[in-house]
Amino acid sequence: MLQIQLAAAAQPPQEVDYQPGGAVTLGGQPFAWDLTPLGDGRYHILYQNRSYNAELLEIDYSAKTVALKLNGQRLEFQAKDRLDLLLDKMGLSAAVSTKVNELKAPMPGLIVDVRVEPGQTVQKGDPLLVLEAMKMENILKAPGEGVVAAIKVSLRDNVTKGQVLIQFA
Repeated sequence: MLQIQLAAAAQPPQEVDYQPGGAVTLGGQPFAWDLTPLGDGRYHILYQNRSYNAELLEIDYSAKTVALKLNGQRLEFQAKDRLDLLLDKMGLSAAVSTKVNELKAPMPGLIVDVRVEPGQTVQKGDPLLVLEAMKMENILKAPGEGVVAAIKVSLRDNVTKGQVLIQFA
């Protein structure tokens, strides 16, 4: 049996159990639905005689987050498996998260924009730099929460793959 906990914004967490043979329960109640893939991350769902259109917007396997659009409304979920639930219960969930110390260049290129400055607090996904490589601009985003300690490059610098661009405190 696989057990996960789903938490949507402004909703209480719901436990989802996957039983051998494919049976699913949501919050301890049987969950029966008809799911039809439509392609390109889109699905049609029938549940309790109601029709839903769903689109998978984003999925982050490392953070265990999913963003869906359900009948035009964006929903975000955080999934927790048995290990996550046990770590939460033991008060160790914060210790599991990894601290990011630096941002490195994913490829060689030219720095065409610097969007942060030392001392600035950033959230995961915030744009930090723009790196031009092979005539394409690539926005490099914050891999996690942190404070910019130092920017190791300047505008119009050529960088090599793996070069440290930004250090975090």
